[in-house]
Amino acid sequence: MSIYKRFNSRLSPEYVLLGFLFEHPSHGYVLYKRLIDEFGYIWHSSQSQSYNILKRLESHGYVTLSLLEQEKLPPRQLLKITETGAERFRSWLDRSTPCSVHAIRVEFITRLYFMRLYYPQNIPDMILAQGDVINLGLSHLRAELTSLPDSQISNRLALELRIELLNSVLLWLDRCNQIFGNKGSTSSKDD
Repeated sequence: MSIYKRFNSRLSPEYVLLGFLFEHPSHGYVLYKRLIDEFGYIWHSSQSQSYNILKRLESHGYVTLSLLEQEKLPPRQLLKITETGAERFRSWLDRSTPCSVHAIRVEFITRLYFMRLYYPQNIPDMILAQGDVINLGLSHLRAELTSLPDSQISNRLALELRIELLNSVLLWLDRCNQIFGNKGSTSSKDD
């Protein structure tokens, strides 16, 4: 079975919100505004979706909520990450993104943002590990392509496109290496 068929593309900006709270406590609207301002080309989330994610994070014990009294105004809700939430965020930050162009565009770039913010010394290893995941995925896709009969034109074209896109991602990862000062290459030796 293809690695693409096993990948669940249900991506959520919950780790973005946890990542912001990992830095310091904040208010729901401030978190939403920051999500839009800093990740608007990556994540698409409405204010109500962001609030629902924060409520879910609170219900799972990853975030706590406290009320701050205000004179002549309703109390403000201050959100703070819990130790369990911080562990969840750090664990996510240390994982590689699945071998999918969409996941790389969304999750990997998000991880890179937070790695740069909190653990910049780990960026070279992060990029190389991601390159390893992509190279492994490319090996599987190339094997699948060679096993397909020539008569399956649509499937062959789809696999060829995936391979080309992932090769482009490897070149982009090499660019990331240059940006962050590491001169190593993620490109496969099979190319």
